[in-house]
Amino acid sequence: MPVADGEALRRLQHAFAAHIRDPEGAPAPEGIEDRRLAIYRDLFFNNLRDLLGRSFPVTRKILGEAAWQRMVRDWLIRHRAQTPLFLELPQEFLGYLAEERTPAPDDPPFLTELAHYEWVELALAIDERDIVSLDVDGDGDLLAGIPVLSPLAWSLAYEWPVHRLSPDYQPAEPPAEPTRLLVWRDRVDKVGFMEINLVTARLVELLAASEEAAPRTGRDCMLQIAAELGQAEAEPIVAAGAEVLQDLRARDIIVGTAIER
Repeated sequence: MPVADGEALRRLQHAFAAHIRDPEGAPAPEGIEDRRLAIYRDLFFNNLRDLLGRSFPVTRKILGEAAWQRMVRDWLIRHRAQTPLFLELPQEFLGYLAEERTPAPDDPPFLTELAHYEWVELALAIDERDIVSLDVDGDGDLLAGIPVLSPLAWSLAYEWPVHRLSPDYQPAEPPAEPTRLLVWRDRVDKVGFMEINLVTARLVELLAASEEAAPRTGRDCMLQIAAELGQAEAEPIVAAGAEVLQDLRARDIIVGTAIER
């Protein structure tokens, strides 16, 4: 192909892509019947609108269809995707919401947090890691041993009660305390969500830090929590912690204890 023809094709492709992204702001390339262009415009937009809608269903319902379509169109105009993989586009949409989009006056104040919460389920569902093959003692003593957190368990904190939001429940103000959640994928690949209190969140934090630094037993973690709570009698806290550890293991949030080498 001559260089001139190649350059003309490149310009045509750029004009076509710009118009498909932004039909109102970018003129259609010359020489293409609008009826044919409309097929591509609709196919491109509808596929991405519905792909994102399946990833952010509550966000879509709360915004309403008109606002949702405006947001998707704005994303197509502003954002340049860094991945060709459809399943990774929701993460890029999340980045657009947090960093690129100009908020609308009627945006719900919890919009970005709600979208993140909805994205977490997809992120865990497509994570290629598994917990079945991990080299741990699945029946190990969780107090005397070193509990091992699942790599597919996320401890999250939000200003808003994102797990309760719906078209019928949209509080005007956030609650006084953050909403703390554990989200995880179990050994049969089911994603679960659980609201937790501050003590459980701190326990999970200590277990995660233990894996990254000096390993700590479940008892050590509970003794530290008792000290942080100012409890002179630590054993009731340790006993309560043992029940929490067992529950976390039953849910596949803790996969077992580390095997001594």
